[in-house]
Amino acid sequence: ITVVTWNVGTAMPPNDVTSLLHLNTGETNDVDMIAIGLQEVNSKINKRLKDALFTDQWSELFMDVLSPFHFILVSTVRMQGVILLVFAKYYHLPFLQDIQTDCTRTGLGGYWGNKGGVSVRLSIFGHMVCFLNCHLPAHLEKAEQRKEDFATILHMQQFEGPVANGILDHDLVFWFGDLNFRIESLDICFVKYAIDSNVLSQLWEKDQLNIAKSTWPVLRGFQEGPLNFPPTFKFDVGTNKYDSSAKKRKPAWTDRILWKIKPPSKGMGMGGHQPSQGVLSVSQLCYCSHMEYTVSDHKPVAAIFAVQFASKVDNPLVEIYVADEWSRPEQAVVRYKMAVGFHRSSWDWIGLYRVGFRHPKDYVSYVWARSDDGERCLEKQLSGVSGLQVMFSEEALPKGNGEYILGYYSNTSSSIAGVTEPFQISLPRSEEGSSSTDSSGSSSEEDDSTLVLLAPKSRSPSPGKMKRHRSRSPSLAKFQGLILRPSSRDRGTSRSPSPQSRRTLPRNIPTIHLPQEELGHHEVKSKELGQAAESPERGSFYQTVQEQSGLRRVPADSSLARADPRNLGLLPALRLEMIDQALGRRQESTDQGYHPCRRMSPTSPPGSGTSPKEGRSP
Repeated sequence: ITVVTWNVGTAMPPNDVTSLLHLNTGETNDVDMIAIGLQEVNSKINKRLKDALFTDQWSELFMDVLSPFHFILVSTVRMQGVILLVFAKYYHLPFLQDIQTDCTRTGLGGYWGNKGGVSVRLSIFGHMVCFLNCHLPAHLEKAEQRKEDFATILHMQQFEGPVANGILDHDLVFWFGDLNFRIESLDICFVKYAIDSNVLSQLWEKDQLNIAKSTWPVLRGFQEGPLNFPPTFKFDVGTNKYDSSAKKRKPAWTDRILWKIKPPSKGMGMGGHQPSQGVLSVSQLCYCSHMEYTVSDHKPVAAIFAVQFASKVDNPLVEIYVADEWSRPEQAVVRYKMAVGFHRSSWDWIGLYRVGFRHPKDYVSYVWARSDDGERCLEKQLSGVSGLQVMFSEEALPKGNGEYILGYYSNTSSSIAGVTEPFQISLPRSEEGSSSTDSSGSSSEEDDSTLVLLAPKSRSPSPGKMKRHRSRSPSLAKFQGLILRPSSRDRGTSRSPSPQSRRTLPRNIPTIHLPQEELGHHEVKSKELGQAAESPERGSFYQTVQEQSGLRRVPADSSLARADPRNLGLLPALRLEMIDQALGRRQESTDQGYHPCRRMSPTSPPGSGTSPKEGRSP
């Protein structure tokens, strides 16, 4: 397991993070999971709104870099500028269950999320593991406040389920982040001398966190490797030089990675949770900083752990059987069987993924795994075990050659419960398929499927249907009123199995378009209105007909009047004018005793009058 922490100081992501993640080395082949904790990600209101609608740039970067190495995003959680990402190799996904997230704000007395902690907990081969990313209060004199905030985070974060309800109840806890502990007593000159002379051990005993581990009960049992790398704070941005500003901040090891193994419980009964001491061990293989990254005033810190335990889960919850190659559409048959006790749902689905996919909803195609579909889900006998069968339609299959993986997505656990080994799909390309159908799988770089990653506990792979319960991950729930228009290249193919995601703007809203030469034609056919509403080139707007003597009256029984939005109860009629023209016309009409620019609300009757004073309001 690789753990990374980095206070990015609101900076933009760098171009390359392969060295930070220890990729392209022999260590990468042995790494099964990666947890990345970020602090101070840009969370200004305009940036936060964009990140809420789309995946933030930092998450996109790490997914892009890790997906070629077969790492899949298992879970993510964000609290303003604090982000936690957990990745795992795709073949481990069925053994990562009971995934939950939580966050605790401690800034401004618990009302602001610039400080606090976010966590992802999950069962790894039957062992409960929790990743906790924290950003604690800054400054040398705030050590006690840091202790109180950490205790608050441990107390507030609670998870559902029969075991490991609290953070410290887990078999293994990784605690990391910008913990902001400083070096006491020593002045800045001596600290810099010790760094330059590479005698870092002279600073260890004055490190606040080292002192706290032996004096604070809340830190009892937490372990950390030796600090054999220079302090990671504070640097001049763009350089490897410590703070040269007027503040001259003292260097400190603010960015840390610790772990804790759950001690055995005393007097545990036979039916209790198996203690992990003795069957779970942790060895730290690497603990270092990365001086090559200069976009922030902090240096990132990485650690690699070897975690050894006896597996409690030998088989996945869902086993999927598929042919080695699909060369014809009729071969796209998927057979699967579920373990006893598996909680299936009618909203479960089987996704077809291209090798190198980024997250569970980054699929090429899907098929519902419903048992009540008599045509596409049949009872079969698989090696003497009762199983199920589904089939992908020809239209849903990608054209051309490529390697793919099938995964069973459980809606109940919001995770993949079973995967296959990579297999080959070799289907002939057609002119129609290469232009539209295959556009969704032709390029992972032009893939907008990360939008659905933000859906909280969605009952389908799209954000169309939202469950009405607590969301533990970033979501679109706060922006449900927004209508996201797909780009032109995405309008031909939808990646969502939910019909709701295919909604477009209502087509029963009439559109009025009156060229100047046709002002006398009031009777507009309903067919022409429908065509005007469906034409994106012509647009949807309402035009007020004016003559020199004032507004042109339209008979109340005409189709034009019936299409007036005020009569439909939709919107008030609006007119945009130059200010000088509007004021001059308003003054002229006032002198004549007529007030055409009075305010009107969608709910007020057309005949309700307003006073001249109200009519003069801009």
